[in-house]
Amino acid sequence: MWKWKKGNKRSGEDDAGGSAGAPPWKRQAVDSSSEDNPDGIVVCEVSKNKRISVRNWNGNVMVDFREFFVKEGKQLPTKKGISLSMDQWKILRDHIEEIDEAVKEYSA
Repeated sequence: MWKWKKGNKRSGEDDAGGSAGAPPWKRQAVDSSSEDNPDGIVVCEVSKNKRISVRNWNGNVMVDFREFFVKEGKQLPTKKGISLSMDQWKILRDHIEEIDEAVKEYSA
């Protein structure tokens, strides 16, 4: 199994997001209302700590299903979630009826 070694960097990484060699998910959390996510639109809150939002990330529109946690009064995203590109979102959207039918079969 691959292990992260102190001081290792993946290709193209820099120290701007946190301490040297820290994996991306261990770097300082970013508040969802910060300037890194100015176009984020919360579409709905599924539960207290889960929400679906649409945001612009690296010039790409993403549909983001994400879990959040509260730290120092701010809601911050966790790594628990999934971001769908527009192509992936369109595939999911086109299969919603089939998914709904499968859910009905299991919940009956």
